[in-house]
Amino acid sequence: MRLAFMGTPDFAVGALDALAKAGHEIVVVYTQPPRPAGRGQREQRSPVHEKAVALGIQARHPTSLKSPDEQAAFAGLALDIAVVAAYGLILPKAILEAPRRGCLNIHASLLPRWRGAAPIQRAIEAGDVATGVTIMQMDAGLDTGAMLLKAQIPIGPDTTGGKLHDELAAIGAKAIVDALDRLDDLHPQAQPEAGVTYAKKLDKAEAKLDWSLSADELDRRIRAFDPFPGTWFEAKGERIKVLAGKKVEGKGAPGTVLASPPVVACGDGALALTRLQRAGGKPMDAAAFANGFDLPPGTVL
Repeated sequence: MRLAFMGTPDFAVGALDALAKAGHEIVVVYTQPPRPAGRGQREQRSPVHEKAVALGIQARHPTSLKSPDEQAAFAGLALDIAVVAAYGLILPKAILEAPRRGCLNIHASLLPRWRGAAPIQRAIEAGDVATGVTIMQMDAGLDTGAMLLKAQIPIGPDTTGGKLHDELAAIGAKAIVDALDRLDDLHPQAQPEAGVTYAKKLDKAEAKLDWSLSADELDRRIRAFDPFPGTWFEAKGERIKVLAGKKVEGKGAPGTVLASPPVVACGDGALALTRLQRAGGKPMDAAAFANGFDLPPGTVL
């Protein structure tokens, strides 16, 4: 097919590569504009932009698709279809309707559960036992379009946001190629109204651990927010990152250190902090951390 690919972060790179290898004619890639990043705040191209350059595909990065000129340029591409994966811009009606067969989205959840910005992290945080990828036809709503294909995977007790991200990116790449191969045989299904949930955008304020939550909830949040935005607490005037933890037996006022290496009382149960990192330091296991930064029992975080 003659198509445009619209995506920005690492999640979308595998799909772009898979579509190119499958022999589709990718005439253009749309992605977010380069942005300052790193210590020097030098402008950096998005991961999808970099992949487009490597594949020899033209990359466009408008700040908006609302202008008549941008919409006319898109319509002039005479596309069969557009594939969208974590692009980051709203697609106006004129864009959605320009390709002959519309726009397909690779969404990282089993719709209608977890529409919205952070479906991967919210699925882990909520304690879901499974998630997946949905290939859907895009419409004007927020992830409300008809579903064409789904692929499901389990969420295990050790699944992190980073691990699930990579698994779903690979599944999404395979699923979109499959969907385009079988497009004439797939029957769009409207999303049911029952079971709709919204995955709100991650807020860095959520990353500070709230010890009044249960140990189960905190364990899930630590895993969901790994690697971004990461979770942390304050002690001795420092911000300490929590990279891993596990629920253990224990009881006390929430936030009270019950044992060393650190075990912290939660609203229900206790959490052993098994991997931590001081500001500017290296990640280390709990025993090594305690040797250099002791939190004696009775300390209140």
